Amino acid sequence: ERVEGLISVVAPQIKGSGLSPRIKELEVQYGSQNWIIAFLIAEEVAKEKFCTFSDKRIAMEVALRAGLAYITNGVVSSPLEGFVKLELKKRLDGKGEFFCLYFGGPIRSAGTTATCIFVAVADYVRMKMGYAVYDPTEDEVNRTFTELEHFHERITNLQYFPSKGEADFLTKHLPVQIDGDASEKIDVPNYKNLPRVYTNKLRNGFCLVTAEGLSQKFAKFWGKFSKWYKDIVMDHWFFLEEYTNLQKQI
Repeated sequence: ERVEGLISVVAPQIKGSGLSPRIKELEVQYGSQNWIIAFLIAEEVAKEKFCTFSDKRIAMEVALRAGLAYITNGVVSSPLEGFVKLELKKRLDGKGEFFCLYFGGPIRSAGTTATCIFVAVADYVRMKMGYAVYDPTEDEVNRTFTELEHFHERITNLQYFPSKGEADFLTKHLPVQIDGDASEKIDVPNYKNLPRVYTNKLRNGFCLVTAEGLSQKFAKFWGKFSKWYKDIVMDHWFFLEEYTNLQKQI
């Protein structure tokens, strides 16, 4: 009911649509607070099983908010303010569109492990809805580390500051693009004016998710997710096995 109430702020039609009884049903099946429920609920909302939306992108965006609200027990604002929006961007080879997730500073309230689960949920929805995988350019890969380093030195110390090897690996292997609102007055020192990164300003949501969420907690997340990711046909997430080994070496 909290999930339904929170999401109805941005999508009033979800109120009383049958979402909360469906969550209860899934909890009987899988147990309370099982991560898989966030995946299944997000898929059903995206496929407009409970109510309809004005277009497909909005349906998927609300679905991701519902997934994040479930992961965070419907008690924090991050599903509304931390996850800002879902944008569909075109691949360079013209073979379809991929998911770009925009984050803002309030994503902090979700917690770092929840952010990892959320990115996996977003990729699951992407896969189920038939969208393509993100195809980062060399400049986009380099932009990640350069921005994290500048943010860490000039704005605030990140709880976890990944090495260039970790940052590059994640940007290359993540099936979705991580982006964020321009939050600071300072520009990145280089890798500016990239066609698929809309701002040259430092982005706190992007930095928090990439460094403190994904880079820091993916190994912990993988410890659990590795036991059942094949059940939901997310075999391509095996890259996290490589990532955890790389992190140990570094």
